[in-house]
Amino acid sequence: MKIGIISFAHMHAQAYAHYLSEHPDVELTAIWDEDVSRGSDMAEKYTCQYYSDLHVFLQTDIEAVVICSENVKHKEHIFAAAHEKKHILCEKPIATEIEDAKEIIAVCKEKGVRLQVAYPVRFSPVIQKVKHMIQSNELGEVLAINGTNHGQMPGGWFIDKELSGGGAAIDHIVHLMDIIRWMLKDEVSTIYAELDTRFHEVDVEDCGIVTLKLESGVIVSIDPSWSRPNTFPTWGDVTLEIIGAKGNLSIDVFKQHALLYDDTNKKVQQLPWSSDMDQGLIHDFISCLKEGSSPSITGEDGLRTLEVVQAAYQSADTNQVVTLNRVSL
Repeated sequence: MKIGIISFAHMHAQAYAHYLSEHPDVELTAIWDEDVSRGSDMAEKYTCQYYSDLHVFLQTDIEAVVICSENVKHKEHIFAAAHEKKHILCEKPIATEIEDAKEIIAVCKEKGVRLQVAYPVRFSPVIQKVKHMIQSNELGEVLAINGTNHGQMPGGWFIDKELSGGGAAIDHIVHLMDIIRWMLKDEVSTIYAELDTRFHEVDVEDCGIVTLKLESGVIVSIDPSWSRPNTFPTWGDVTLEIIGAKGNLSIDVFKQHALLYDDTNKKVQQLPWSSDMDQGLIHDFISCLKEGSSPSITGEDGLRTLEVVQAAYQSADTNQVVTLNRVSL
């Protein structure tokens, strides 16, 4: 199976390229990037062809694409790939506007291509174990969840609202909301959010607290802040505190690591040794294509998490609780 990558703007692109290159049933054959220097460098690194023309790239014999462009460009690139009948794995968020997400889902359905959204945290062995514990009622009724997805401030286009659609909220809320929806099989009812810029001199929010009530009555709080310093030994964290009627569960998704005190590079680094969730995501996408099955993470999953983000922005702007009215597909 031949696969191409559309843009290396997002830092996850290199991990996806690595695992595509390693997969025994896949050949990474083509890269398109509007940044000629970056695209050429990545094509040389992964021993494949670089294309500066997206139309020419999509005319090749690739069967699928992985899209890692800037958030606001996802719609344009998904539309282009879908019209050429290429299956799609798109970096999160699916889009920056709800109407764009709806149109993305519709065009992929119309053209008969599979659309999967990149939520790799689902493939963390820890998260998969927690999902099993919740659904087998080991914790009893889930009453509340406190989650964090802290990170270092990524800079670049991530802090340019015209390209990213926002700051830390759109960057990080979606990961936690996806795994909460997935584990609890529940949807958001109401949202209250306070967002601010406290840590960095940037034009988008870099911190905040989002409080949600799910339709089942579960209370959720999420801290999506870019609050990790440059000296932090890894990019950030994903943690959950789940309060159940039978007991509580504390989860640190990246806890399984060795700590390297690196005198050569004068920094401390976390070296993870657990199964890599990016590898799990890539393998799942390839299995979906080989088997002709529906994606495990759908366009609708991307839409529902985006709705939460947009409601959080609305709440922060108005200082009001927002009732989430999910759009129909």
